Amino acid sequence: MTARRRPTFLAAALAAVFVAGCGGSTALPATSNPVAPPSGSASGSAAQSATQSPGQSVGPGGSSIGVPNFAHVYLLVLENHEYGSVVGSANAPYLNGLIAKYGLATDYTAVGHPSQPNYIALFSGSTQGVTDDGVHDLSGANLADQLEAKAKTWNLFEQDYPGGCFAGTTNGGSGEGIGAAGSYARKHDPAISFTSIRTSPTRCARISGLAGFDPAASDFEMIVPNDCNDMHSCSVATGDAFLKTFVPRITDSPAFANSVLFITFDEGTSDIGGGGRVVTVVVSPMTRAGFTSAAASSHYSILRTIEDAWGLGCLGQACTASDLGAFFK
Repeated sequence: MTARRRPTFLAAALAAVFVAGCGGSTALPATSNPVAPPSGSASGSAAQSATQSPGQSVGPGGSSIGVPNFAHVYLLVLENHEYGSVVGSANAPYLNGLIAKYGLATDYTAVGHPSQPNYIALFSGSTQGVTDDGVHDLSGANLADQLEAKAKTWNLFEQDYPGGCFAGTTNGGSGEGIGAAGSYARKHDPAISFTSIRTSPTRCARISGLAGFDPAASDFEMIVPNDCNDMHSCSVATGDAFLKTFVPRITDSPAFANSVLFITFDEGTSDIGGGGRVVTVVVSPMTRAGFTSAAASSHYSILRTIEDAWGLGCLGQACTASDLGAFFK
């Protein structure tokens, strides 16, 4: 029998931020349990097991068996902020509103520094030996390969990307009518670094700017704002304003039903877990409102979740990473 779930203290605090930032009027009640984690959260394998939907169980490494077969997966990557500089911040009312309404991974870490290794890890289960933000031509397997092998489609929407299989390091742009002007950076575009994609006109055409974003375009869609809207070169408030404008294009779409949007940060400012403790929000109509998970997870966990959802097999370190199945009913 499934226990009744109660919101955590974190959900209540974030609901207050949501009220201030989004004009709401109702805060979530708070309850506590001094002995065990509340039933609306997970703090490890035991807690995950206790909060699985009927028929789900916990597999090796804390991974849940029975991740939903998502209609679409959206992955939106922001930049360079540690968990504590965003969660509860008055400068990010929209993002904190999403946290209160959906789910938050509270012990999620990036895999390294600087930026580029984290994007490569999200897309391939490995940093592929990349330790800098330079230009690399990689030959390893990647998520696009996995998706195509299962007849799944994919797109990368890179704000201010000029198209035409552009392989340069940067491109200045206007923001394409969404948020602030800024620049595309190759180091934030993992697909273009794989030669099997970059040298194929058909495959690299799946990398485009943001103006043509369509939430129903593909099964998997990765969204990378320009270097201002992703909070890299501009403020948290600027990035939050971008999210407020852009995210409803997903959540208000019919394509969002039975789908999930992961919002994460490439790296933090500390070395926790290799790349810092970062915010990762799980936005889905199947996510328990105000749910938090303190189970250890990383960028490899997002990739593992996608792989588990669609039976893609696994790549590199995603094979031993826990997935984020605890967030779904």
